[in-house]
Amino acid sequence: MNIIADENIPFVEQAFTELGKVATLPGRTIQNSDLKECDCLLVRSVTKVDKNLLQGTPVQFVASATIGTDHIDLDYLQENDIGFANAPGCNAESASEYMINALFHLSRKRNFDPFSLTAGIIGHGNVGSRVKKKLDALGINTLVNDPPLQEAGDDSVNYVSLQSIIDECDFITCHVPLTHQGAHPTFHLFDETLLKELPQNTILFNASRGAVIDNIALSTLLKQRNDLTIFLDCWEGEPAIDQTLLTQVDLATPHIAGYSFEGKLRGTQMIMEAACEFFAISSDWRMQDRLPEKQIITIDCNNEQGFFSELFSQHYPVATDHAKLRALSHLAPAQLAKEFDLLRKNYPLRYEYNHFQIDPKHIPNDLESVLERLQFEIAK
Repeated sequence: MNIIADENIPFVEQAFTELGKVATLPGRTIQNSDLKECDCLLVRSVTKVDKNLLQGTPVQFVASATIGTDHIDLDYLQENDIGFANAPGCNAESASEYMINALFHLSRKRNFDPFSLTAGIIGHGNVGSRVKKKLDALGINTLVNDPPLQEAGDDSVNYVSLQSIIDECDFITCHVPLTHQGAHPTFHLFDETLLKELPQNTILFNASRGAVIDNIALSTLLKQRNDLTIFLDCWEGEPAIDQTLLTQVDLATPHIAGYSFEGKLRGTQMIMEAACEFFAISSDWRMQDRLPEKQIITIDCNNEQGFFSELFSQHYPVATDHAKLRALSHLAPAQLAKEFDLLRKNYPLRYEYNHFQIDPKHIPNDLESVLERLQFEIAK
């Protein structure tokens, strides 16, 4: 079997070697002519998989090592009997942790108390549900909006309207797929009108898809208001992002919230297992064999807010990612787009919370259970 894979899928050659011959290419450059002898195509979110890419090729199976599918023409695959799999939830833990780290980083930068907030979570799927669990563990009040789940009869949480989120929440974080059709499209969910309704001092995060927020409208609004606190990990038009908006937001990262080492490995594992099932082939590759020994974190702070701020900073300092992207704001658009992709391609190792053990000697009273709910381990 001939396999073409995005070069940024970690361990893809090792994981798929038992299935066939693997050739890797930059995801944004994969084109129809590359697939003339390809049986199995493995992509990430930067490759548009549709008729233009696949027509006239022998591709039998497509897999995306990502949560989302808005880059895949699922109807075309079904109409042409091409198998498909993605990796829902593979990086959900990573993205939810990154949101928590970002919140506590911005609480120091903008001088607010994260524990006093009411958080509005838009989207209660793989990522949003994990964000809620972490905020619940920290004792931060939450409201949740997810019309499709609510209408489907999900009763795991008490859902509220989007307007309630706007009216009642100090902190709003978006975790929805990008959709253009249906009863509840999310394209430009935060359009000019809704953005203008944001109350004073609102904190707004987006780590879902860039076009969930109208980036031009947001940039215009930020020229008029300096009370808002904005964190964008996703941008419209990636990798050709809005340079002005890049300089306006409080925290800017290059779509890497889900880029933990475990999240990437999980994606590879999930699409490898799906390919094995489709082609009736077995493989002994397992992501657990690639994980290093756990690390110990020591925090010397008895104040609860200070303790968690230091913990999340030690776990992974999101300010580092911000500084790297912000440093590109002066570049010409084409060069900025190129460097944006390179930041993603060359992203440093980042491990999830459960990779770390906390030294118990310096844990303030009653916080051990909180740490365990966050999925940190307590060192023995």
